[in-house]
Amino acid sequence: MNYLKYTQYVYLVFGAYFIYDGVTKLNDPAGTPWLSFMIAGLAIFMFFFRRKFAKKFDDRNKKS
Repeated sequence: MNYLKYTQYVYLVFGAYFIYDGVTKLNDPAGTPWLSFMIAGLAIFMFFFRRKFAKKFDDRNKKS
């Protein structure tokens, strides 16, 4: 279960990739960058959600 502490950072990697993808598609007139930016926003939201959930889980285990 120790690996769950580190899997939340995968969401940051995906967020960074989709931000890069969106920026590169901004210069392309046929590209649609907004989907990439929305996925990046979702990935960053999931990072903070998982981080908060992991803290809550650790606090509950420390009390027991």
